[in-house]
Amino acid sequence: MKVLVTGAKGMLGQDLCPILRSRGFELFESDIDNMDITCEAEVAAIFEREKPQIVIHCAAYTNVDKAEEDIETARVINKVGTENLAKNAAAIDAVMVYISTDYVFEGNGTKPYTPDMPTNPLNNYGLTKFEGEEAVRNCCEKYYIARTSWLYGIHGKNFVETMISLAAKDEIKVVDDQVGCPTWTIELCNGILKLLEGAEFGTYHVCGGGFTSWYGFAKEIFKQAELKVNLTSCTSNEFIRPAKRPAYSVMDNGGLCRNWYEALADYIKLRKELN
Repeated sequence: MKVLVTGAKGMLGQDLCPILRSRGFELFESDIDNMDITCEAEVAAIFEREKPQIVIHCAAYTNVDKAEEDIETARVINKVGTENLAKNAAAIDAVMVYISTDYVFEGNGTKPYTPDMPTNPLNNYGLTKFEGEEAVRNCCEKYYIARTSWLYGIHGKNFVETMISLAAKDEIKVVDDQVGCPTWTIELCNGILKLLEGAEFGTYHVCGGGFTSWYGFAKEIFKQAELKVNLTSCTSNEFIRPAKRPAYSVMDNGGLCRNWYEALADYIKLRKELN
């Protein structure tokens, strides 16, 4: 079975592609250098040539703060690019997997969000990713929308690596009033495979189980990495940023992924082996 993966050179793509290959899938790995998803003609030509049976769309505009001043670029990539892929996937009856985000929610809830709960993005990034979801729903009958959150992995810049790189500082301040579900890329990859193994088409939350604050996440990172640091908590008001972040970003993953701190332990172990 042939799978077309977008964003193959990104943090998620670099973990996903080897896992798919190990499961016997044939791959077409795409990134900006060999397929511009915003060019409809280019996407159509590649679909005609490659004829994938599954499309896993990992590519995205992810600069949350910059999207506040440049929503057009974010929209062209996250909405129009996704629509180009979805139309072509539907035309050849391929299954579409779209990686979305917890930022589609407003973040004022008090219990974990389920996939059927109302969305109301706080920022332009979340809005354009939701518009991508709608493009998939409108174009495809065979689709999985996989919302994830607080993603980290070996192959990209992320919160875990940032915290470890700051360990030698005199003091590290991390916000304690935003809560969510940390997710290792490998857990997301495994969750995607579970969906492809026969789950009903629709929208899912593919994120770490349980939840914590950014401060709690940092504390567990340093504990598992056996690093002694001067870590203090603070409020979001001490770190004003262009884009609003949801205060409560907890999603119910329906058992698709392990508890976040168990996955983090395996990630810390892996990075020690690689370094």
